Parts: sequence; structure tokens; C-alpha cells
Amino acid sequence: MLLVTGITGHSGKYFLQELIKNKYEGPIRCIVRESSDTSLIDNSGLNVEKIVGDLNSQEFINKAMVGVNTVMHIYNIHHSPMIIKAAINNNVKRAILVHTTGIYSNFKNASEEYKNIEKEVLDLTKVPNCPTKITILRPTMIYGDLCDRNMSKFIKMIDKLRIMPIISKGNSLLQPVNARDLGKAFYTVLMLPKETQGKAYNLSGNSPIKMIDVFKLISKELNKKTIFISVPLGLGVFMARVLKIISIGKIDYVEKVQRMGEDRNYSHEEATKDFGYKPMTFEEGISIEVRQYLKARGIK
Repeated sequence: MLLVTGITGHSGKYFLQELIKNKYEGPIRCIVRESSDTSLIDNSGLNVEKIVGDLNSQEFINKAMVGVNTVMHIYNIHHSPMIIKAAINNNVKRAILVHTTGIYSNFKNASEEYKNIEKEVLDLTKVPNCPTKITILRPTMIYGDLCDRNMSKFIKMIDKLRIMPIISKGNSLLQPVNARDLGKAFYTVLMLPKETQGKAYNLSGNSPIKMIDVFKLISKELNKKTIFISVPLGLGVFMARVLKIISIGKIDYVEKVQRMGEDRNYSHEEATKDFGYKPMTFEEGISIEVRQYLKARGIK
């Protein structure tokens, strides 16, 4: 039995498409919310059992884990320790955990939390005779369609603004990964337990790209003429802090602005070596997403 969390989410739906495409034959148990759109699951033709529940409940997770031999945890890094505790208690053989390259950030306060979560997971599985072997997957900034929380916002901004501010000339490096490539990677790792057991992989995009070039590509795909104005990092952070104070903490972009001055490119060499990971170029991926955006607006 394969247990999957987050299968109706952004990258989860592409993992489901890979299961369908490859005609996965084993039984699958999916944890979903009451509000989840499960139409793709319902029409998948796969041997799927849906269960509705709260991943914040250790009791629920323990029950969901009964009879499971592999877990694909896509939903949220913060639930990983609870997932692993339940897996160990139920003698689950394998857990694939989708985490984040945010663990490497020099600015993001949550990076410490990510590090602590991974340490807890590793400590749980290092005990003698632990039945559960883990693989950790760390995607970079995820994009791919209008459901993403990253490029879709940039696309809307560039579509609406003729003049757009950009931090420190946009020279920081990104390596966004398309959710379609993640879906393929999740499936490949699932099917290669021996090759990937006990390892952690960065899942980044094809190659690093400067933030300014990201914006220029989006502007080109939208057929817009956008003027980019460089804003010093210090000024950007100051303005974000002022906004946070004015909004009484409701609008907090301080860390997001700080990270715009930070390189976020990470090698996926190990993933390529171990399971043939080969992501699409950003040019190809952003073209797909902009076309979706224009179609949604009724523009051909």
C-alpha cells in the first residue's frame, strides 16, 4: 500500500498524472481534505482509496498508516516528524519526504525550523532496528501553472505594471523548478528504492538564471514593454519593514525582500546521477505558464 499526502496539490497532481501515465498497479491511499477537488483521482482508473482527515492529528495519521509499506509525503515539511513517527510505529518500510531548499537560506528565519525538522526526522530513523528508511527531496522555487505561489504572481505584476521595481538590479540567481518535473522525479524515486534509499536530493530547475532575466522572459512572453527600476536591497528591506509596522504585522514581506538579494541556485547533480533527473529549461516552462495565464484571460 502506497500512502500519499498532498496529491491534490500543485506538484502532487503531477505525481498523480505520472502514476496514471505509467499505469501504477499497486493500491494507493490518499489523504485529502473535505474541500479538495478529487476529480482527477476519481477518474484516474487507479486502485485508490481516499480518506479525509487532519494531518495535525497524530491519531489520524497513525490510523492512516495501517497496512502501508511506502509513504510519499508531499503536503508540508512541518508534518514530517508526525509522519515518520506513525511510519515507524506501523513498520512502514519506506518514506519519501518532500522538503525544501529553503533550508539553505541565510536570511529566512524558517530555515532554522527546516533544519530542526530534518534533524528530528533523521534522529527518529537512526535508532537501532528502525524499520523505516527515508529519502528526502528538496525542490527549489516551484512554478508551472497558475496554481503556483511564485511565478504566477510575477506574471500578474508584469502584466499590470509598465514600471517594475527590482532588488539590486535583479542580479541574484534563481533556479526555479517546474512542477511537472517534480511529478516525474517523485515517481522515479518511488520506483527506485534501492538507488535512492537514505539519500537527500536537491530538485532544481535546468540551470541558474538571474532574476532580471526571469522578469524579462515573462515580459517577452506577455509581449509587454516593461521598464525595470533597480532598488537597493537595504531600501527594499526598509520599505518592507515600514509596511509591516503600518499593517501591524499583517503584511510581512521583510524576509521575502531579503531573499531577493540572495542566490538561490542549487545543483541537482546527485539526482541526475542516481535517477536520471533532467528538468526542462525555464524558457520552456515559463512559456507554458504564460500561455495558461493569457488563455485564462481570454487572450490568444
